Amino acid sequence: MKMLKSTATVVLLMAAIAVVVAGCASSRSGQVYSRDEARQVQTVENGTVESVKEVVIEGTKTPIGTAAGAVTGGVLGSTVGGGSGKSVAVVIGALAGAAAGTMAEEEITRKPGLEIIVKKDNGQTIVVVQEADIMIAAGDRVRIITAADGTTRVSK
Repeated sequence: MKMLKSTATVVLLMAAIAVVVAGCASSRSGQVYSRDEARQVQTVENGTVESVKEVVIEGTKTPIGTAAGAVTGGVLGSTVGGGSGKSVAVVIGALAGAAAGTMAEEEITRKPGLEIIVKKDNGQTIVVVQEADIMIAAGDRVRIITAADGTTRVSK
């Protein structure tokens, strides 16, 4: 019964960590602006989409996932064995949990994206990668919006 209660606690802890990690991921959306971009002058150019290709935007790899996994693995390891064997199980569990936490964070925060090639009206061709959250197709007329920090997005 004690093992079942510990396992349930660990599962709830992992679920909470997943929610926190996903919430911390920054958006690469063409429709989401950071707080710093709000109320700032941005340049707008027009162009025509030449091609669109589906890509994957890799997830984040921060210490949060590693630490959360290590804690969870350590807690799980503490439920195994007794005496010095228990200490070894905690260490092994923490190491395995850290690796699993790192991989889980990257997977949870990974996003589908678009590689958009645009021929601007001035003749220059650019490529912008952003989240796949708006429908853009070859031939579409679009706006290329560039912030002072160089952040660029494609918008219809």
